[in-house]
Amino acid sequence: MNLSATDWRRGLGSRVGSRLGPRLGSPWWRGAAATLAGALPMLSFPAPSLWWFAYVALVPWILLARSAPTGRRAAYDGWLGGLGFMLAVHHWLLPSLHVFTVVIAALLGALWAPWGWLVRRFLAGAPSPGRVLAALFVLPSGWLMVELVRSWEGLGGPWGLLGSSQWDVAPALRLASVGGVWLLSFLLVAVNVAVAVLVAVRSSRVPAVAGLLATAVATSAVWVWSPRPEEDGERARIAVVQPGVIDGIGGPEKRFAREEALTRKLAGQDVDLVVWGESSVGFDLADRPDLADRLAALSREVDADIMVNVDARRSDRPGIYKSSVLVGPQGPTGDRYDKMRLVPFGEYVPARSLLGWATSVGKAAGEDRMRGTGQVVMTVGDGLKVGPMVCFESAFPDISRHLARDGADVLLAQSSTSSFQSSWAPEQHASLAALRAAETGRPMVHATLTGVSAVYGPGGERVGSWLGTDASTSAVYEVPLAHGVTPYARLGEWPVYLALLVLAALGATEGVRALRVRRSRRPGASAPSPHAPRARTVRESPARPGH
Repeated sequence: MNLSATDWRRGLGSRVGSRLGPRLGSPWWRGAAATLAGALPMLSFPAPSLWWFAYVALVPWILLARSAPTGRRAAYDGWLGGLGFMLAVHHWLLPSLHVFTVVIAALLGALWAPWGWLVRRFLAGAPSPGRVLAALFVLPSGWLMVELVRSWEGLGGPWGLLGSSQWDVAPALRLASVGGVWLLSFLLVAVNVAVAVLVAVRSSRVPAVAGLLATAVATSAVWVWSPRPEEDGERARIAVVQPGVIDGIGGPEKRFAREEALTRKLAGQDVDLVVWGESSVGFDLADRPDLADRLAALSREVDADIMVNVDARRSDRPGIYKSSVLVGPQGPTGDRYDKMRLVPFGEYVPARSLLGWATSVGKAAGEDRMRGTGQVVMTVGDGLKVGPMVCFESAFPDISRHLARDGADVLLAQSSTSSFQSSWAPEQHASLAALRAAETGRPMVHATLTGVSAVYGPGGERVGSWLGTDASTSAVYEVPLAHGVTPYARLGEWPVYLALLVLAALGATEGVRALRVRRSRRPGASAPSPHAPRARTVRESPARPGH
């Protein structure tokens, strides 16, 4: 019996699947395996922070998808793996959103269904070296498209991008200065693909090894030749005030008093700026001149401006805003930044008329916060320019990139993860600032109410120590300043555009191939039908056709 190439690959895929375990023949067991495989990369992020695991974490998922008996099953494996990934990365939302967390993970997990199909398309059976080489570009490009789509604020934002697992690895941070977190994600997926081929496809190990070597060479080249932030010896002394968890009746008043006491301890320490966390002031300062006066007195006492964050209904316009407000010795300076990108369900409910029921099953926002309209760079002290962000916004690479291009010397993020103290969320959030610093070549201060607070230099390196979730204190950091523009700040998300080109080329190639197949199946215009009788002329002899 003769088997077509497609049948042979499917048969081999089934045999590989059986070797992975007899239970994978069951859709339920296979689905559970896909969900678990998708969740594995979570171990690469803080708090476990097993950064090295990111280089092999996708291998089980890839091996499972490539062994799928059909393309549809591979798409299911991609979807369920995506569900596992999103649920693991956002597990700390379960106490707040409950079952709605699973619903969101299932919806977003569907973004990985085409990626699972692509894995099987390029790696099923015994792929040729050419297909493996193509997979080293196509599969990372497909993954990057998933990260790009889910990075939209309305879908939850870019939390848990695979490249962000490398926040504490110096060579990776240098790569981030060239191509941002997007380049890190691309290379990590490429390495995972190469390792999966080395494990499962002996006949195509040469391109897999070549891919690993190319990644190593590219990383080394970036380390040697990419421009470094130009530090000129200047430093800014920036203080972070972290009051810690304050619950009970009168929480906003008690928090303000605690922050006030911690700030007062900074007197005489020659600081350039004091930064309080997100929602550090629960009242509009125009409505509470007594609080504005107390802040102005603090500013005079410590001889520095104070950046507070007001979470309150404004007196000059309708709605509740989260705003970074600068207060100097004479009171509020007028510099204000209103948060632009809001946390879905946490700060607003998308399509509230349809999804408003989420407020009854979790801690979704009872009233939508209002959005700001533009980014702001503020000048403090002796000409130091700072670019504020609020909480969730530090996850977006483009926000910090634009602030750096607008002239910010220091990036600031005011945050609060007080609802997730016992989870991995505070460490994950603090780690993002390292990537933003490395991408832009600007130091970054991540100040929180309840930890983790952290400061990073212009190359993404740690400055001082973290303030953990059990700390209620103030700390002064000597923040090195740098000048110049990183390639990423100048060029933007070029790895994303490269991925789009790769996928566009794939689409064009597949389209041309499909067109050729269709034409080859179409009978020729002048060729007779193989089943039609041959025509005879009037001079032909019935006994001797053709004569």
